[in-house]
Amino acid sequence: MLAALSAGRVRVVDLTAPLSERTPVIRLPEPYAGTVPFSRAEISRYDARGPAWYWNDFTCGEHTGTHLDAPVHWVTGRDGEDVSRIPPPRLVGSACVVDVAVRVAEDPGYLLTVADVIAWERAHGPLPHGCWVLLRTGWSARGDDPEAFLNVTGAGPVTPGVSAECARWLAADPRVTGLGVETVGTDAGAAHAFSPPFPCHHFLLGAGTYGLTQLRNLDALPPRGAALVAAPLPIVDGSGAPARVLGLVDTGTAAGG
Repeated sequence: MLAALSAGRVRVVDLTAPLSERTPVIRLPEPYAGTVPFSRAEISRYDARGPAWYWNDFTCGEHTGTHLDAPVHWVTGRDGEDVSRIPPPRLVGSACVVDVAVRVAEDPGYLLTVADVIAWERAHGPLPHGCWVLLRTGWSARGDDPEAFLNVTGAGPVTPGVSAECARWLAADPRVTGLGVETVGTDAGAAHAFSPPFPCHHFLLGAGTYGLTQLRNLDALPPRGAALVAAPLPIVDGSGAPARVLGLVDTGTAAGG
């Protein structure tokens, strides 16, 4: 692996959104409590407070920016792992990119279906064991504009996601370690009205399957063959944590192949 990296035979793709004061955070309606946005306070910057060093305190929620959802984040997974207890081997796996960006361009509320995943398998082979299903929607292009990214309309947020049927189906598949998306959360914007509400959280976290959100650069990965590395902060009893997520791509595999 080191030789392949050194020789450029393996390319490292950063799938993480930069974390800053402009990072979008999910907005919940009253009476539900929401998370605070990312903020920081300078401690010292090469001055009397610390002449040779620069550092900050920062504040943010566990589910801010590119982050991992642990099973205990949802009531159906309350007896499952917190983020610090996720076995490290489960944070590395095959990346399977299901691309529905064309459909989302026509319908921003598009929902991934079981038929979409079956069609992917027909084209690229069966989902491998220990895989992460990564839903490419093109939504990350909105990531630097919080209002466009959250896309809240008079009818509520409109963002793409996964149908309830597909969420149940993925959660029942022992090959699937996790689901990754480009949006603010693993569920679609309208998922509060689904049955059950927020089915990705309900089914996947309840099955001990993980979530990754606010991913970027999924277009730089091939549909199959890349490796995904997710590195969340191991917060004890944490329901999730901001994460650096990387894709390892064999340079002999074309992004569209």
